[in-house]
Amino acid sequence: MTLSKVRDGLSGLPRRAKQAILIAFDTLALLGVLWLSFTIRLGGPFTPMPAHILLMLLAPVVAIPVFVRLGLYRAVIRYLPERALWTIIQAMMLATLFWVFALFLAEATRLAIFPRTVPFFYFIFGTVIIAGSRFLAKALLWLPETGIDRRGGVVIYGAGSAGTQLAEALRAQRASHVVAFLDDDQNLWGRDVAGIRVYPASKLGELIRNRGVREVILSVPSADATRRARIVAELSHHQLKIRALPAIADLVSGKYLVSQLREIDIDDLLGRSAVPADPELMREMLAGRVILVTGAGGSIGSELTRLIVRHGPRKLVLLEANEFALYEIERSLKPLAEMPLVPVLGSVADAGLLRRTLATHGVEVIFHAAAHKHVPLVEANPLEGVRNNVIGTKTLVEAAVAARVERFVLISTDKAVRPASVMGATKRWAELIVRHHGKARDGGSGMRYCSVRFGNVLGSNGSVVPLFREQIAAGGPVTLTDNRMTRYFMSVHEAAELIVQAGALAEGGDIFLLDMGEPVAIRDLAENMIRLAGLSVKSADNPAGDIAILETAARPGEKLTEELFFDPANALRTTQPKILRTPPGARNTDGLEVALAALEAALAAEDEAEVRRVLFEYVEE
Repeated sequence: MTLSKVRDGLSGLPRRAKQAILIAFDTLALLGVLWLSFTIRLGGPFTPMPAHILLMLLAPVVAIPVFVRLGLYRAVIRYLPERALWTIIQAMMLATLFWVFALFLAEATRLAIFPRTVPFFYFIFGTVIIAGSRFLAKALLWLPETGIDRRGGVVIYGAGSAGTQLAEALRAQRASHVVAFLDDDQNLWGRDVAGIRVYPASKLGELIRNRGVREVILSVPSADATRRARIVAELSHHQLKIRALPAIADLVSGKYLVSQLREIDIDDLLGRSAVPADPELMREMLAGRVILVTGAGGSIGSELTRLIVRHGPRKLVLLEANEFALYEIERSLKPLAEMPLVPVLGSVADAGLLRRTLATHGVEVIFHAAAHKHVPLVEANPLEGVRNNVIGTKTLVEAAVAARVERFVLISTDKAVRPASVMGATKRWAELIVRHHGKARDGGSGMRYCSVRFGNVLGSNGSVVPLFREQIAAGGPVTLTDNRMTRYFMSVHEAAELIVQAGALAEGGDIFLLDMGEPVAIRDLAENMIRLAGLSVKSADNPAGDIAILETAARPGEKLTEELFFDPANALRTTQPKILRTPPGARNTDGLEVALAALEAALAAEDEAEVRRVLFEYVEE
């Protein structure tokens, strides 16, 4: 019978049977240890007398209950940690002391006399045989299966409790061969944790060359975003697949198990430290209110709706022009929502539909996320871009004012700052329309209208991140318009939380700016995504690489860099560290109604050149 069959047979036994085998082994082992102790002490073969036999049998009778009490039979051998050695030493020490007490009683009653060194030998040899048998059994049970690809080793970054649990889980699955731990703690370097050697991160290159490492698993669930970003950035310079253990909050909540891994997100590279949402601001905007989200099926709109349903609104109205998107978002929200969901299929430019919807449902809060956002498409279709983004916003705001909707939040974009594209210009118009109506009604009416401006959202519709993922999955090349291009990024969940809180901070006509951190070079983003996929960048320096990055010409309306502020020095802080406010007098809206009339006239005449002229002329700063 092969070792593999023995191992599988033992693994398949019931728990009670395994414990019985251990108890029987320990009993025989301790008797053997006692015979060996007498033999060594006497310097020759030992033939026990009946009284000796009685006291020798007493040793395991005393020891086994001690072992049971200290948990030696509760531990699963294949998961036995190194610290179990101390427990075994304690158990043998107690068992020896109890047995020595029995020997004293035997001598006092003149039943038998034992040499004084026998208990000492018994403790030493007993500890060795009990501990050695268990760790030997663990080593045999952990011998890797022949099906495991030992050339494709795994390194775990983080030798803490989460890392050791992960190593044990990977061993149990017998699908991955854990080669080493990496850790920043110098005290652990060169030591073995859970039978695996710990190295500094600087040794990763050597492990890749000598041990065939192909994957690194990040196991630092309690690390903050900045530290995770630093670690991922260091690891991404190697041609490795990188995965991560979920955040500690997800483990505690039960969302993930310690054996479940996730792919590294671009969020991990950005190192953004999200500020916890202010519960008072969230409650003020959402709890017990009737809320309308336009563009509810889009990337921002759908995340807003998921956030809203978790904060107890009275009713949630979903307005969406795309039938399938509306169907999908309603279907995904139903298991989460404990309040009525009202799907409304239609456009924000439909004044009649908006009036009926607001009046019928008594809407109190509007989040206006509906917009055409794709820069090249809006550039090629300026009339539709203006009709939806400008006239749609005007129609919605006017309907909201007529229905006395208390809060109105426009989701804007950094492309509205000194716009170079039709899309950016339309969003700047939308900001000014909301400011115009908000300023006109901020005097004690309780109606607070504002705009929230931010950069790119990771994974949103039209974002470069899913495009790069598709191109990498297809084998490349990855295309970008200009190597010098930079953009601001944040996660969609963080953006949604900040949008809601900005709405609660509004005083009337405000334009809020979300702190996006530092801009990210799109070229660096592409290279990092390629490396995170375990591939290499194909270039002049590395012609044998996997994925090439090709530079194409800049598209119409694209800027190399985006701005969040017209004048960063004048941005005002709010009580939320990630939200800033433009100065109240940053831009007045005098002449807006005249300009809107001119824009609508050009739109009605379908005069594209005149639409462009009016569009850009009014928003010139």
